[in-house]
Amino acid sequence: MTQIKEKEGFADNLPQRHRSGGFWSRLFQISTGVGIVALIALLLNITNSAFGYVATENKIDPETLAINGIPLEQLHPIDLTYILEQNVSAGFFRAQNNEKPFEERTREEIYDLVIERVVEPEAAATWSLFDSLVHKDKINAEVAEKYPNAELSFQSWINGSFLLSPQSADPERAGVRTAVLGSLWVVTITLLFAFPMGVGAAIYLEEYAGDKWFNRLIQTNINNLAGVPSIIYGILGLAIFVRGMEPITSGAFLGPVDPTTANGRTILSAGLTLGLLILPLVIINAQEAIRAVPGSLRQASFGLGATKWQTIWHHVLPNAIPGILTGTILAVSRALGETAPLVVVGASTFITFDPTSPFSKFTTLPIQIYQWTSRPQDEFRNIAAAAIIVLLIILLSLNVVAVYLRNRYSQKI
Repeated sequence: MTQIKEKEGFADNLPQRHRSGGFWSRLFQISTGVGIVALIALLLNITNSAFGYVATENKIDPETLAINGIPLEQLHPIDLTYILEQNVSAGFFRAQNNEKPFEERTREEIYDLVIERVVEPEAAATWSLFDSLVHKDKINAEVAEKYPNAELSFQSWINGSFLLSPQSADPERAGVRTAVLGSLWVVTITLLFAFPMGVGAAIYLEEYAGDKWFNRLIQTNINNLAGVPSIIYGILGLAIFVRGMEPITSGAFLGPVDPTTANGRTILSAGLTLGLLILPLVIINAQEAIRAVPGSLRQASFGLGATKWQTIWHHVLPNAIPGILTGTILAVSRALGETAPLVVVGASTFITFDPTSPFSKFTTLPIQIYQWTSRPQDEFRNIAAAAIIVLLIILLSLNVVAVYLRNRYSQKI
């Protein structure tokens, strides 16, 4: 009798539960759709600024630089050197010759220098990708009216020159090479610091630490540190790595160093700061991966006479490594996009030389993007959009690596 009543109650409640499940299902679908639309809007906005028509005006018409009727693009390197010497300051010409004698430069190098320093092309106006595709006739009319001496061309602000050029005050010649190298240096140090420390802490907490108040306190603090604002880590890094450990982070303990880098505001300080930032995430992800390894595997290893460490090294870690690597790379992806801690630690907003060691001054892609978006010229916003695309490609590449490593090690298991 009781079972019959329970079945009747179950049947009576079934439509209501179906309606509740349908409501939450539709709500989740709507939230997913909103997220996809927002992501598409973001990508379209970035792409819209990274491509489009550009009206370029030259300070000196290249046709006036022809010699004996030979156009500029066909002149001999000696003639190009002569044009450069006659149209730039003596100090700049000597500096370029000291950096690399003109006799040793290729024709293309000298020609590019003439275009950059003599012809001096500048963007008089730019248009977005949408306007370039939809309002082409209107753009042509506007250029003919306002910029009669300008040349209109469709330009991709992300190109080979943009990737290989250092930062510049001129948006037409600015690039992200220095920022990309700085980001790679910082992320490498971050990974080398956070990965072994995080995995080691996770192994201790999951395999060795008992259920004691001290270990529970450590675990609680690790969980709380994962939610601390990133700028707090920047202040911590400024106090510890930049000021407290300056002889080490500046490289002074190795001997005489460049005075511009002997203040601790170096790649090493930035990498260690971001390492602290992602360390709680690495620990938590590694703990979850280790916890997911079946306990029967440990018992089987112990039953065959293996020690605890042999069990961890030969059985637990190989089974947990896909999850550990995935969580670590995703944490490093977060570090790659951080700006606030690096600003506090002392990243440069304008730097034209590439980092060569952990003790070099540096900048990163997010800081470079921030610096360009704060400039008043429209062209800097165009190259900022191009830099965002470069950053997204690097982040997506890291995610692809995470998926590849997870699948590869999962198959081995």
